Amino acid sequence: MEENEALVERVEKLIELDAWAELRELINDLNISDVAELINDLPKQTLFFFQQLDFQRALAVFRILDTSVQEDLLKTLPAHQLVQILNELPPDDRTDLLSEMPSHAVKEIIRQLNPEERKITLSLLGYPEESVGRLMTPDYIDVEPDWTVEQVLTFIRDYGKRSETIDVIYVTDGNGVLLDDVRIRDFLLVDPKTTKVEDLMDGRFISLNVNDDQKETMSTFQMNNRVALPVVDDKNILLGIVTIDDVLWVAEEEYSEDIQRIGGTEALDEPYLDVTLFKLYKKRIVWLIVLFFGELLTISAMSGFEDQIAKVVMLATFIPLIISSGGNSGSQAATLIIQAMAMDDISVGDWWRILRREIFSGLLLGFTLSILSFGVLSLWHLMSPEFGANYLRISAVVACSLIGVVLWGTLMGSMLPLLLKRLGADPAASSTPFVATLVDVTGLMIYFSFALLFLKGALL
Repeated sequence: MEENEALVERVEKLIELDAWAELRELINDLNISDVAELINDLPKQTLFFFQQLDFQRALAVFRILDTSVQEDLLKTLPAHQLVQILNELPPDDRTDLLSEMPSHAVKEIIRQLNPEERKITLSLLGYPEESVGRLMTPDYIDVEPDWTVEQVLTFIRDYGKRSETIDVIYVTDGNGVLLDDVRIRDFLLVDPKTTKVEDLMDGRFISLNVNDDQKETMSTFQMNNRVALPVVDDKNILLGIVTIDDVLWVAEEEYSEDIQRIGGTEALDEPYLDVTLFKLYKKRIVWLIVLFFGELLTISAMSGFEDQIAKVVMLATFIPLIISSGGNSGSQAATLIIQAMAMDDISVGDWWRILRREIFSGLLLGFTLSILSFGVLSLWHLMSPEFGANYLRISAVVACSLIGVVLWGTLMGSMLPLLLKRLGADPAASSTPFVATLVDVTGLMIYFSFALLFLKGALL
């Protein structure tokens, strides 16, 4: 962070001194990630920074910029540079960019592509928005099983520069059906003249279907330790490949969306500072209205116990303690379950195992807090005997209520995400504020039920 701040200060000083030659040299000596950070820190100089780079470095920087920055840059680039960037951008990156842009801008960009790139782009845009087809690139190396290794290596030298990666070479038949994938090292460790591709094949390959959900690809990459995976259609014809960098972008977007939903807001599809105030308002107001009406239920629950509160005013003192403990336990459980589902550690089918674990967890947590509360209230009574002769009864109400609300909050927080998943909704929508609101209402009912049980005939 300090190094980045020092770099920004140095660049600003060079701009102030009009030291353009020194600035140009500095920018060309930076790593592409540093140039991208510089563009984010000094957005007014984006076009200047970009035009100081040679084309390949400029293209590499463009690929790692945020979509909003890419869009702004496309509006300011000279026509010849714009066309060059768009045509040389890898198809998967270009598709990802176009999918975030307005339709009129997409049409204009597609019009400027050369015929081959236009055909590829239209093909990729034809797949469902969240499908693997939108992530794949048609730039890969495929060979036939009867080729010798020498032919393969020659083919790689001739066409490998156009490929997204040459770590893995794909084997297809004459109809384009995927037969196997072979790591490049396997070709390098055998006699190139006498060894054929079929001699290196073992038939154990992993592929993705073009219509698979993007969210499911991360686990496939993790389980198989791959940097790229082939994409096939329903007839097993090889259509393209997906590389790990694209999957990581998807994972980051999904993570950001889940965090926002857990916090009780709709997911933002742009960087926070680029979202208009009205759009930010629309993203947040729906959940606030839902939670507002949810809290009205809390008021209704409290009004139902007005007589008890009037008779024992001390009961109102502990309401925040009771409902916050239940809400906190529910939020903890919901966060753990949503994260575990996102990592594919659990599924809806595991609900019974999860329920049993959370029952025991809730009881242990509740008992711990109840013992703590009993000790605190006993100490409080010794220092300031406000509870009178019934302090043990009041302490029992608080202690038992804590066990009940913590257990209930834990069960609600763990089961709601699974229920939403079962119904086809997003589990992250069972956000912590939503769980907390539900537990507030039921927590009050649990609290005053124990109050009636322990204080009836004494204070009530």
